[in-house]
Amino acid sequence: MPMPVDQRPSRSVREIIQKNQKRQHWHKTMEQLAPKVLLMLASLSVFVTIGILLTLLFETVEFFRRVSIVEFLTSKEWLPWNEENGSFGVAPLLTGTLLTTGIAMLIAVPIGLASAIYLSEYASDRTRKMIKPALEVLAGIPTIVYGFFALTVVTPLLQTIIPDLEIFNALSPGIVMGIMIIPMIASLSEDAMSAVPNSIREGAFALGATKLEVALRVVLPAAASGVIASFILAISRAVGETMIVAVAGGSSPEFTFDVTKSIQTLTAYIVQVTTGDAGYGTTIYYSIYAVGTTLFMFTLLMNLLAQYVSRRLREEY
Repeated sequence: MPMPVDQRPSRSVREIIQKNQKRQHWHKTMEQLAPKVLLMLASLSVFVTIGILLTLLFETVEFFRRVSIVEFLTSKEWLPWNEENGSFGVAPLLTGTLLTTGIAMLIAVPIGLASAIYLSEYASDRTRKMIKPALEVLAGIPTIVYGFFALTVVTPLLQTIIPDLEIFNALSPGIVMGIMIIPMIASLSEDAMSAVPNSIREGAFALGATKLEVALRVVLPAAASGVIASFILAISRAVGETMIVAVAGGSSPEFTFDVTKSIQTLTAYIVQVTTGDAGYGTTIYYSIYAVGTTLFMFTLLMNLLAQYVSRRLREEY
């Protein structure tokens, strides 16, 4: 019995050409449209940044129309809630911020750097795959959890050693902030040290150097740009931390360097005011923009310093 013949009409050459032309036209349109869409998306972050800066600038100018900039920069009293004898000297907020940041760096730098040296120079691949994710888990814990940990666990432990330590103090949040930024220093420093070529290590070993000498005197100086940049970025992270210091640091803006006393940082003050205690259009309301501008300038300087150090000390291999 003969096989049935397929009765489906075959496409003509003209139809195939027309279909290919439509496809090429679509691809050409997409190629022309893609750069414009990508440019618009890339410009969005720039416009948002400009909008934030303009908002800070306009509201900060309004604050300095009411409060002398000399008083803001030189006065050592921050008493915004006193309507009769109020004072807007930012120094107490700056000292509180620098105090907690300094304590955090004293904790984070040695531990983070030691972790980076171990992961880069001593740990096996299997150990590195276990320890590095465990370190990075610290970065994923919400900061509010760190704050309550500092208040309910760290502070009572410290009070057994320092009886005069107040419930709200600078020491406890500083220590916990240091624990929080350890992963940043460890991860960035380890990446910088791992980027150093093995040929440099082998040359040092050939000269009779020990593994510790290679790590400290060869690899670490070679990766200095990345390591120092990680320190500076960690400082920026600590300066901008909010919830830990707001929960465990207190709300007493005093010009002091006593770590056992209650303090208030720049970010903690912004949190306090934005809870609704200050009415719109008041001097206290505009003060949060002046404090925010101070915080922004400090963080910007830290980031610029990190970029400068990276360029200045960068080694090309």
